[in-house]
Amino acid sequence: MHGLRHGVRLLVGIVVVATLALLLWGLSRQRPQDVPWAPLDLGQPVGMSTGRKLTALTQDREQCMALLDRAGIRYNPLPTRRDGAQCGYDDAVRFADGGAQAIAYRPASLGVSCPVAASLALWEWNGVQSAARELLGSEVVRIDHLGSYNCRRISGRSTGDWSEHARANAVDIAGFGLRDGRRISVLRDWSDSGAKGRFLRRVRDSACELFATTLSPDYNAAHADHLHLDQAYRGPMGWRACR
Repeated sequence: MHGLRHGVRLLVGIVVVATLALLLWGLSRQRPQDVPWAPLDLGQPVGMSTGRKLTALTQDREQCMALLDRAGIRYNPLPTRRDGAQCGYDDAVRFADGGAQAIAYRPASLGVSCPVAASLALWEWNGVQSAARELLGSEVVRIDHLGSYNCRRISGRSTGDWSEHARANAVDIAGFGLRDGRRISVLRDWSDSGAKGRFLRRVRDSACELFATTLSPDYNAAHADHLHLDQAYRGPMGWRACR
């Protein structure tokens, strides 16, 4: 029993020291996005805590919408939808033209949960465009997707957990259209050893900093033609997936 108490005290001590170290480190760098208790600001660069703050927006619809407004992201709220006990949404939005987010989505009917929309905007500003300019010498003007809302379980199984797609809390990205007319396809170009492949892997890695779940062709054959991005809420310190 004494050994157990000692182990618990040691663990608590480690957590306290680590928390204080993170606070001091974040304050010394003057980067509020690195500390978990600072308010989220979509206008700030991505930090160590940005991804978890984005995921936490699944628990606060009003805060999420307010953040989109402050960041200059134009959107149209979608009507609440219910399809049975497990499917539907009440926080979905569709990007509108003329906002701070410049990339268009095709098909244009894409509707996603507010936290996914906020994450997609940050992904554009902090990941997609910088990778395209550096590796491809052009900008992304279009993102091709395979949809968001779909009332189904994970992997389309008949039993098991419901997919984040069942709440419009996920989106599947199939490719990118460049200003110079080129198209980068996840299916065709993921294994490319040149700039196209490096671009796709770079944007996958930057998505991992923002989304609770990021799955690519490296995960399994079911993702050979898309990047799956979602904001599954698994608790304040819940596990995150990047593959």
